[in-house]
Amino acid sequence: MSRIIFCTFLEEKSEGQDFQSYPGELGRQIYNQISKKAWKQWIARQTILINEKNLNMLDLQDRKKLEKYMISFLFKNKTHANI
Repeated sequence: MSRIIFCTFLEEKSEGQDFQSYPGELGRQIYNQISKKAWKQWIARQTILINEKNLNMLDLQDRKKLEKYMISFLFKNKTHANI
């Protein structure tokens, strides 16, 4: 049975993700507030960013940059506690 959440990205009730796809507190927030549909949109955007900005996912600084892009994209620059 699918889990329905209020997706803060889509601003509507939508099917939640099946599992926590990102680690830590940020991952819990994404799991609880970001739907499958919104997460798929982020994955598509992430691929574009990695390619356009020539990010190396083995480089910690590049992973941190990508995380900032992810927060900005998923939470639309809203201030969230624990992020």
